[in-house]
Amino acid sequence: MSDVEGTPKGIALGPITDWLVANVDGLRAPFTFALIAGGHSNLTYRVTDAANRKLVLRRPPLGAVLATAHDMGREHRIIAALAGTGVPIPPALGLCGDVAVNGAPFYVMAFVEGVVLDQGRTVAKHIPNIAERRGLGRHVIEVLARLHAVDVDAIGLADFGRREGYIARQLKRWRTQWEGSKTRELPAMEQVYEALSSGIPEQHGSGIVHGDYRLGNMLTGADARIAAVLDWELCTLGDPLADLGYLMNNWAEPGESGPESRGAALAPSVAGGFPSRREMLAHYRELTDRDVSQVDYYRAFSYWRLAAIVEGVLARYLKGVMGNTADTSAFRAQVDGLAASALERVRALGG
Repeated sequence: MSDVEGTPKGIALGPITDWLVANVDGLRAPFTFALIAGGHSNLTYRVTDAANRKLVLRRPPLGAVLATAHDMGREHRIIAALAGTGVPIPPALGLCGDVAVNGAPFYVMAFVEGVVLDQGRTVAKHIPNIAERRGLGRHVIEVLARLHAVDVDAIGLADFGRREGYIARQLKRWRTQWEGSKTRELPAMEQVYEALSSGIPEQHGSGIVHGDYRLGNMLTGADARIAAVLDWELCTLGDPLADLGYLMNNWAEPGESGPESRGAALAPSVAGGFPSRREMLAHYRELTDRDVSQVDYYRAFSYWRLAAIVEGVLARYLKGVMGNTADTSAFRAQVDGLAASALERVRALGG
C-alpha cells in the first residue's frame, strides 16, 4: 500500500502526511519514509520531515494477522506510561486508531540515537572497549530490574493484564498460536508443552513483563549505556522471571556450543567481555531480591514460546504480508533449533 513511487509498502503517503502535521507538534511536510530493517513482526519506519527531524512510525504487518496480535494501542500505551519511570524508552508522540488513514492503526514515537547490537560483530565494531561491554551488560540487568520494580498502579496500568497465573496463560496462548500458524508438524513442541504444563513454578509477585527483552531489542548509546528499550508488542503483566529466562537464552558466552548456544548463535554477547550468565543472574538477584533458582524452567519456556513466535513470522512471510522477503528456510531451521533446545531443557529438569 503506497500512493507515491518510492514510498515503502504500508505507508499511504498523503493521508499519513496530513495526520502527522495535524497531530505531532512542530513537524513540517513533506516527509520521507524508510522501512527499518531487522524487525520480523510489526513494521517499523523511519520518518524524516522537511527540517530533517526524525521520528519512528510503527504499524502491523500487511494483510491478515492473528486476532489480538499487533495491537498498536497497547504498545503505545505502555511506552507512554513508562515515561518518567527511569526505564529508557522512546517518547510516545501519538496514536492513530482510524484505519481510514493508513489501512491499519499506527503510532509514532521519537527517534532515539543509538545502535542495535544484534550480534557479536556489531558489538566488535561499535563497542571495542572490553570494560565498556562489561558495564553495558550490567546496565542491561539494571534496566530490567528497574522495569520489574515499576508500580503498575501508579502509572495507570492496573488493567493492562492479569497479574497471576502468567505461565499457564502464556502456555495456552502460544499453543493456540502454534496450532494456528504452524507450517508442518513438529512433535517436540507438543512434548515440551506437556512437560511445561505439568511443572509450572509458583509465581512470586508480578510486574511488567517486556516479553522480548534482549540486547538486540535495545538502542545502545555512544556512552555504552542503554538509550532505549524497543519492541514492546509482547508486553503484559505477569511473572518477571520470564524476562530473565528469555534474556539468559540470548546471552550466549564465547566458545559455547551445543544446546546453550542453539537459538542464540548471533547473540551479541559472544563478542566477549560481557558478564557471564552466572554474573547476570547474581546481579539481578542482588537488585531485586528475587529467587532465581528456577530460571532453567523459564529458559525452557522461553525457547518453546519463541519457537511458536518465529513459526508465526515464517507463516506471515509465506503469505507475503511482511512488506519484504526473507530466507524462510532459515526461519524454519531456527524454529527446529528452538524446539530442540526447549526439549533438552525440560528433559534436564526431569520433564
